[in-house]
Order: sequence, then C-alpha cells, then structure tokens
Amino acid sequence: IADERGRAVLAGLGDDLPALAVAEPDPARALTGPRSGTAPADTAYMLFTSGSTGRPKGVPISHGSTRHYFELLDARYDFTPDDVFSQTFDLNFDCAMFDLFCAWGSGATVDVTPQTAYLDLPAHLAEHGVTVWFATPSAISLARRMNGLTPGALPGLRWSFFAGEALRAHDAAEWQAAAPASTLENIYGPTELTVTITGHRWDPDTSPERCVNGLVPIGRVHEGHDHVLVDEEDRETPVEGELLITGPQMSAGYLDPADDTGRFVERAGRRWYRTGDRVRRLADGELVYLGRLDSQVQLQGWRVELAEVEHELGACEGVEEVVAVGAQTPAGTELVVYYTGEPRPAARFARALRELLPKGMLPRRYEHLAEFPLNSNRKVDRKELTQRAAALLDRPS
Repeated sequence: IADERGRAVLAGLGDDLPALAVAEPDPARALTGPRSGTAPADTAYMLFTSGSTGRPKGVPISHGSTRHYFELLDARYDFTPDDVFSQTFDLNFDCAMFDLFCAWGSGATVDVTPQTAYLDLPAHLAEHGVTVWFATPSAISLARRMNGLTPGALPGLRWSFFAGEALRAHDAAEWQAAAPASTLENIYGPTELTVTITGHRWDPDTSPERCVNGLVPIGRVHEGHDHVLVDEEDRETPVEGELLITGPQMSAGYLDPADDTGRFVERAGRRWYRTGDRVRRLADGELVYLGRLDSQVQLQGWRVELAEVEHELGACEGVEEVVAVGAQTPAGTELVVYYTGEPRPAARFARALRELLPKGMLPRRYEHLAEFPLNSNRKVDRKELTQRAAALLDRPS
C-alpha cells in the first residue's frame, strides 16, 4: 500500500474508509505452531493445472496425500541438513513442493535459482553449494547451449531429478557425465497424484536399452498404489495403454466437481484417476512413457504418434531437439516439425521419415529455431508451437 498506486487507490475511496484493528500477535495462532483437529482428508494446499489441454482446474491436495508422499521420499532418499536444494520452479508448479518440503523436512537449505544461473550453471551451483538439483528436462538443453554440461562440470551434485516432461536418453546420459557423483532419477506424476507418483533411477549401463523412442522409463508406481492400463474401449490391457492410478496420493477430485467427469472415474468399485498418458509396461513392471493420448493425430485416416516422429528426426546428425505438432487447416490436420541444432534441408528429414509415414503424410514444414519457447513452468510450450504452426500454414505460399 506504500507505493504510489496504492495511495492513489485509497485516496479515490473517499473519507469513509473502514478501520482495521491490528491485535497483538497470538502465539497460539502462529503458522508454525502445532495444529489440532486437522484430518487427513483436509486440504493442505491447492494448485491449478496449467490449462494446456483446456481450462485450468483447481486441485486440492490433502494432508493425508502430502504426508504419504513425503514419508515415501524420506525413506527413499538420504537428504541431510548439509544439502542445498535448487528451486527452479515457480510456486504455482507442484514440483516446487518437492524442493520446499524435502528441504524443510531434512533441515536443508533452498537456493532460489534464477534463470540467469544458466549463463554459467557450474559456477552458480559451486558458489551456492547446491547438492540436490530438480528441474524440467528443458533445463538440460538450456545448460547445453550455455556450454555448462562438459564432463565433470557439476561435481558437487549428489542427486539430480527431472520431471514435468519426457526425459530423453541422450540428455540423461549427458547430464550424468557432467554430474558423475550424482544419482539421477526420472520422476513422473500429474498434479492430481501429488507431485510425482513413479520413478526410474538412471543406470548408464542398463537404462539406455530400456528406453522407447529415445525416452527414459518413468519407472514403477509408488508403493501403496494400484495402476492399470486400458485400451480405447476401456478394457484392461497388459502391455500398452492409458495409465490409470489409485491410492493415497490421489486427490479426491477437482475444486469444481463438474471437472471430475472423464478424469476421476469409478472402476470395479474404486475411484481412479485417468492420467491421459499412454505408457508401455516392460517385462519387469517398469513403465515407459509413450506420449499424451492427445499427441496422436489422424492424417488421412492414418494414426500418427508424434513421439515417434520426434524420435526419428532427433537421430539426424546435428539435430538437438525436435517437437512435432498437428495443425488444423481447411484441408485437415497437417504435420509441422520444429527443431533446434544445425539447420538441415527438408529432404534429409523426409528421408528419415520414409519408413514411418507414407509420402503424402510427411510434415508440410520443418522449421529451425534457435530455442524452443517455454511456458511458465519451464516446459516446452507445445501449445504455442501448435498455434505458430497453424499461422504458418495459413500464410500464402
């Protein structure tokens, strides 16, 4: 209220302002004081989904879900008061809860990591003594562009966590080489399942051969939860399908119950959350992320998996990252590919896709970018790229 705009607002209200009485602090009501009467089902915090697939939805997370999650993390990891956690996420992204609660629970320190840290990430982490790193996989690409991922460049890290996007195998391998003393985990989970619900611990010797479409497995579902894979007809399938999960980390539902339809479902007398993600179950039970259900596009009646297109083109020499999107045109859905790295002729990409797609369904455009746009959660902004593609195809040739 002390700034100029605040004074202008107050002045405009006239003389009949309500008085605000400020009482002496009451220790019994302190935020850090013990609480009585809090039930496991009571809301601990609430976040809103990003709205990337529609209107943002409020997701209340209960004390019971939060407690289960952080007790599991406490048993899985050896965080100590000597650790320093990075804080790369905005507070409206649920991954920020991981950094904050794990640090508070272990008596550790949090380093609020600015975007400028990527200009010289090794120097920033060394100066601040960061030992636990957590970010989206897009951070790896950013660090690479700033020459921050040379082998051994991040020697102080003990743990490295990545979530929020699919983690590519070559990104995991490059980060591991830069942080050789670090244990790297790919963790996965929607907001509705309390931050993360699965994890795969990267092993340079065995993990690469377990990848599908160049993507690192998301691992096993947390203890105490059940999961099923279902096909398009909602029938349970043993190997590949949409991932449904139920258990103590699942939210009871959205803030607006009307939003529950199609996401929180009853199945065999139990309530489940439909993730909207397609996964494959490996022989040992680990899961591999294949893509969003809505990342499949229909081209002339042919179903195309965008992750497969990205994987094929990502193997081309000089290409660093690839995003394929389906854009709507008057003639139907058309593919547009964006990529970073060295510019390449379209004919080279067409040859790479020859065995994957019929000639008439090849991408209309291959657009080189210096870097991909990121959304507020520092993920690649596929929605923005899809809008760009539609505008691109709408222009006269």
